[in-house]
Order: sequence, then structure tokens, then C-alpha cells
Amino acid sequence: MAEKLYTIPVNDTFDMDCECPVCEMYRKLENDALDFTLGPSYMEEDIRAMTDKAGFCKDHVAKMYVKGNRLGMALMYQTHTYELIKQLEKIKPESKGGFLKKADNSKLESYIKELSGSCFICNRINDVFERYIITIMYLWKNDNDFKEKYKKSKGFCIEHYGMLIEYASKELSGKNLEEFVEVTRSLFLDNMKRVKEDLDWFIDKFDYRYKDEPWKNSKDALPRMLQKVNGSDIKE
Repeated sequence: MAEKLYTIPVNDTFDMDCECPVCEMYRKLENDALDFTLGPSYMEEDIRAMTDKAGFCKDHVAKMYVKGNRLGMALMYQTHTYELIKQLEKIKPESKGGFLKKADNSKLESYIKELSGSCFICNRINDVFERYIITIMYLWKNDNDFKEKYKKSKGFCIEHYGMLIEYASKELSGKNLEEFVEVTRSLFLDNMKRVKEDLDWFIDKFDYRYKDEPWKNSKDALPRMLQKVNGSDIKE
């Protein structure tokens, strides 16, 4: 394969004991991207030019703020807002149209929509994350040890279950595709049911009839179900 493969991080993540290894891959990339953005790189002109143009999504602004580098964020937003003001000064909104003509603010609406959907950190993550998913398909076809590791995983969250099936249809064919889809479907459903049983018991434990019964594997059932359904990262 001509494009870069990421076999080591993919293999390492599937060695983890987690409810969705694909979520863990994404979180590792995200944390690395946050650290990169708030590290010395923000002083580099080429990086600052990209952050000035792309900006950041709400989610990653909040996560950067929690990281604590207030000066770094302030410097990035100083030049980002300078660029933003410069662009918006060029686009004067229309307040009224002519005869039988509505005011046309499509250029302003398009710019704001583009900016609102843009994020330097999302872009940095997604460029590599897609290669991770493609690497999973590559390893499935070419590495029997990985295939066995995949089959022993605890399944995936709903979002990444759908993503794996989507990419499998592009990257696999024939028996490889057929087996991958069936294994992935079984992993998802069997493990969703497993966590659902733990969640049921967690709820039952609040009934006085079961107060003296053991918790079994239910104490962290809620955060594990939140990961399965929403891909959330909540630790007990």
C-alpha cells in the first residue's frame, strides 16, 4: 500500500481492555493534537497561519482551555481574531434589496458557515484517523494474529461500528469482506448485550430486594454504556 500504514498504534490499541478500541485510537490522536497545538508549535509562523484560518470547534476550544496554557490560547486567538475581523470587514451585509429583490447575504453566510465548521485540531486528527481505519482493514487481510486479536475485542461504539462497516465495503471484498462484516456485527451486538445486562443489574441493585447481592460487573456499567452508545469518555 502506497499510503502510510499505522500498524503499531492499531495493534497496540487492540491489545487494550476497552469497550471500543477505535474510540481509544481517536482519543490518543486527539490528545496528541491538543498537546501539539498548545506546545511550542503555536509560535511557528506556518502553524499559526493554519490556526488563524481554520480556528477551532467548540469542543476543542473547551479541551484546550482545560489544558491550562492560557497564554498560548490568547496568542492564537489574538491573530485568529485579527484574521477574522479582516475578512468580515470585506463583507458588508445588505439590509435591503431592490425592487422584487431580497437582500443577498449569501457571501457572509457562506463565510460564517465555513468558519463555524472548521477546526485545526479536527483536521489534524482526521487526516491520520482515516488511515487508522484503513490500516485495520489492511491488517485484517494480511495479519492472522491481528485478525484473532480483533475477534477477541469487546466490540465498538455505535458510531465506529458503522464506520468500520462503511470502510470495509470500500477496502475489502469477497470472503474477507463477508467475514469482517459478520464478525464485526457479532462483536457489536454481543458486547452491547453484555453491557446492557450489566446495566440491568446496576439498576436492580437500587432495589431493596437486591441490596445484599454482589455488584458483579455492574459498578461501571453506566459509563461503559455511555461509551457504547455515545462514544463518551467517562471514567469511574
